[in-house]
Amino acid sequence: MIPSLPLFRETLRGIIEWKEKQGHVIDGLADEAAALPDSYDAMVEMGRRLTCLPMRDDWRFVEPNSLEEILAECDPDRPVEPMEKVDAAAIAPRVESAFLSSVCGCILGKPLEVNPTLDEIRKAAEASGDWPINDYISEDMLAALGRRGDWLATTKGRISAVAPDDDINYTIMGMLLLEEFGADFTKQNIANRWLRNLPPGWCFGPERTTIIKAAIRSLGKKDAVEKDPFEDWAEFLNPGDEYCGALIRADAYGYACPGHPALAAELAWRDASFTHRRTGIYGTMFTAAAIAAAFVVKDPLEIFRIAAMYVPRRSRFHEVVVDSIAMVEKAGDWLEGYRLVHDKYQEYGHCLIYQEIGTMINTLRFAEDIGDGICKQVSQGNDTDSFGCTCGSILGAFFGPGKLDPRWLAPFNDTIHTSLATFHEQRLSAVARRMGQLPSGVPGGS
Repeated sequence: MIPSLPLFRETLRGIIEWKEKQGHVIDGLADEAAALPDSYDAMVEMGRRLTCLPMRDDWRFVEPNSLEEILAECDPDRPVEPMEKVDAAAIAPRVESAFLSSVCGCILGKPLEVNPTLDEIRKAAEASGDWPINDYISEDMLAALGRRGDWLATTKGRISAVAPDDDINYTIMGMLLLEEFGADFTKQNIANRWLRNLPPGWCFGPERTTIIKAAIRSLGKKDAVEKDPFEDWAEFLNPGDEYCGALIRADAYGYACPGHPALAAELAWRDASFTHRRTGIYGTMFTAAAIAAAFVVKDPLEIFRIAAMYVPRRSRFHEVVVDSIAMVEKAGDWLEGYRLVHDKYQEYGHCLIYQEIGTMINTLRFAEDIGDGICKQVSQGNDTDSFGCTCGSILGAFFGPGKLDPRWLAPFNDTIHTSLATFHEQRLSAVARRMGQLPSGVPGGS
């Protein structure tokens, strides 16, 4: 089955919108796309042209996609070797803490998707007697909010296991890649793993686009000679290439490289560039580097200052990170920090990274422990499960074992469910132990 012509035309329109946000010259292209004849050839030809549009003369950002060019744009003083020598066996419980905390943050945020603001969440929580949030979301709070995401198995009193979730799927996929291939995994390895494990219905945005492309390619002759397709996949007919879908795949690379953000960022680039471009890549490298740094850094804001050294200094993403750190640093409490970030970046809601990165910085600045941190993160809205998950990883790495109250894990009954076709481990503790072994299996990771 091929996409309908109206869907194809809508895809082109979406790509043109993204190209404008990325600084490309798009004059007249929307009208041209609307006027295209009902012809697949014409639409494909326009899709090809959209991969090589010129930049505006007044565009002040420099945002490459290749690893070599990205690193050339990064802070030259960034640590390229491990910041601190870490014993793999000794760090394993801290890695386990990072993973378990990410799971708790994910399930805490899951019923609230998509894109609530703090004000909406607070109003609902106050109406149900749940403000400030300090436990899994109640059904009464969801009723007061007037919206219910994936809530049946993720609300207080209904949780009996870790429910399937795409964020957790991707963390486990990263673990599987690292277990099998170490730091040498390739994009072909990623494609193969995805095809064998990820139902397309559990993928969104560029991930779904890419897995469909991989499935179509897999129908070809095994001995066919083919140009490496992966660069083309991310560039061609791939709207939303700056969404957060790659960022939520970063966690395992940070776990594998405690104290070594340079390696974590490099592994994250390899995964992210499979599906994303520009901010989509930088957010992933930044997150992996932040998790890696959080294992050894004592100042929460320093985590993000270090992570920012691994993204291009002249990118929009870097500018938002530096600005967010400055705003959060001067805030008197987390509510003021949220307000500063939200007021400036509120146009970047669910999946659009910029505001969500700012709120994550805010969370680490004011979190008292892991549970307090995931509650603060989820309370700030937007993509509540994804950034509850990612922030949970950083909180768990930073605070370490013993800083996550057992009450957050108790409802899961040591059971995890995923939607991965060939992953059959259902003991949450066993998956956490495997995450804890990642540093010992990645050369230079510890």
